[in-house]
Amino acid sequence: LGFGTMNGADGKPFKTRSGGTVKLVDLLDEAEERAIALVRSKNPEMNQQELEKIGKAVGIAAVKYADLSKDRARDYIFNFEQMLSFEGNTAPYLMYAYTRVASIFDKAGLDMNTITGDIKLVDEKEKDLANKLMQFPEILERLAKRGQPHTLCSYVYEVAGLFSSFYENCPILAAESEEQKQSRLCLAALAGKTIKQGLNLLGITTLERM
Repeated sequence: LGFGTMNGADGKPFKTRSGGTVKLVDLLDEAEERAIALVRSKNPEMNQQELEKIGKAVGIAAVKYADLSKDRARDYIFNFEQMLSFEGNTAPYLMYAYTRVASIFDKAGLDMNTITGDIKLVDEKEKDLANKLMQFPEILERLAKRGQPHTLCSYVYEVAGLFSSFYENCPILAAESEEQKQSRLCLAALAGKTIKQGLNLLGITTLERM
């Protein structure tokens, strides 16, 4: 198998200031520190224990995902700011997308893993999300055959984007009827479980709160 090179901002192989090889443990430590600072800036009242737990999970996930989301045969630029961003195809964005799903069920006092019911698709945003979710088995089969994790990353990112559009345009807990509410809860649960499973397959742990 061919592998590309991880480069610095100058486009040259990533090295320490002294020209030595960068150790993974050092990258993860810095990613964790940066993630803790980022989470603290968004949640200044969060207690230190939870802050460190979330920061560690986000930092490690960011580095993993930044590598796995790239075609392994191509070079890429290592950039902490980009990989820790809550926007775009990054681990923090996808982890946050999962927490949005989890928060819906937390507010409703329900468990997304046990909810059942029929999904009735009416709105185009519902249909777009459902169609993408149906592709998951095919994506996993392709991943198993080709060994290209960046295809799974792209898929999970697309699911997160379609869920966001669905969430913003289709009221769930405030749906027009109980039937519609149940249907949308089931669709949201399927999206959440798909994002979680996709990230778990990439070695990334999801969080219930960020």
